[in-house]
Amino acid sequence: MLVVFPPWRLEVSLNLLIIGLIAAFAVLHGLLRLVSLTLGLPARVSEFRERRSKDKAAAALQDALRHFFEGRYGQSMKRAEESFSAGYVPGLSALVAARAAHALRENAKEGQWLKDAEGDNNLKVARLMLTAEMRLDSRDFSGALDALRQLQETAGRHIAAMRLELKAQQGRKDWEQVLRLARQLQKRDAMAPEQAREIILKAHRENIRQRQEDAPSLLAYLRTIPSREGSPRLAATVARALLSLDAKAEALKVVESTLEKCDEDDWNSDLVEIYGQVAVADADGGELTARIARAEGWLKQRPRDAGLLLALGRLCLQQKLWGKAQNYLEASLSVEESRDAHLELARLLDQLERPGEADRHYRQGSRPDLYRN
Repeated sequence: MLVVFPPWRLEVSLNLLIIGLIAAFAVLHGLLRLVSLTLGLPARVSEFRERRSKDKAAAALQDALRHFFEGRYGQSMKRAEESFSAGYVPGLSALVAARAAHALRENAKEGQWLKDAEGDNNLKVARLMLTAEMRLDSRDFSGALDALRQLQETAGRHIAAMRLELKAQQGRKDWEQVLRLARQLQKRDAMAPEQAREIILKAHRENIRQRQEDAPSLLAYLRTIPSREGSPRLAATVARALLSLDAKAEALKVVESTLEKCDEDDWNSDLVEIYGQVAVADADGGELTARIARAEGWLKQRPRDAGLLLALGRLCLQQKLWGKAQNYLEASLSVEESRDAHLELARLLDQLERPGEADRHYRQGSRPDLYRN
């Protein structure tokens, strides 16, 4: 094949020409690729540096979390600050730093980090929850409730927030709110039944104590207590509150009705003690006899209950059944020594004109270690 490049002429074979063209194309392509790589090198270097910086920031945040759970709060805050400065999920980094600062009791830094986290609206719920937890830990119950109110406006009410609010209301001693929240959590099965019962019992007891000097308010509150929330321990609190208002008949009715329903597991010594004190008051002979019979029925199921034996001793003493009174009081002392049993037995022995034995029990009853809870 003849190739003319005036004034030159070149005669080559077709195969050689094809090979030459292919070689020329390859060289040209290589040169163009080299130029392209050279021109794109700054962008790739920048991308590499950005990726490396992001990886370092991510590692810093991971280290911050690890240090926090290890209890190394200073290191945690330092690494979270590095992640924040690098711009890697700055809101989350700020929250981690705030929590570490709180653990270090560095309140100024805690507040600043929380402020830095405000810029990320996606983390608003997390920020408010963390704020509430930290305020609770600092016993700033009003601050915790403010954060939870903002949270409710943003995300509505949820279980974790309700648990925090319950703790805050307990701290503020707002027992009406404690009762409301405990009932809601119990209804949603968000609290162990035993825990819910204890919190509800505590709330009722405190509400009763707050109304103890206001008879109408107390009686109105007692009518609001659902029967499912009743218990022997609550009945003891109710009875003592009624006694403080000199409502002995109502207190006795509460005690008797509760003790009749008690089984072995929830038998309450406080109720028995109250019964022994109240049942002897304002009663004629027939009423005392009926109360003695009722208590003796309970005794058949609990023959070694020191408090019940003491109560029977008091009832028999009031009814002037001297022999039975002495037997019950001595039986109570044989089960468990108590100041009240010694003094009641001393009174009885005085009635029987046995001063020597009475003096011995008066001395025993004055021992400082003998007190019934």
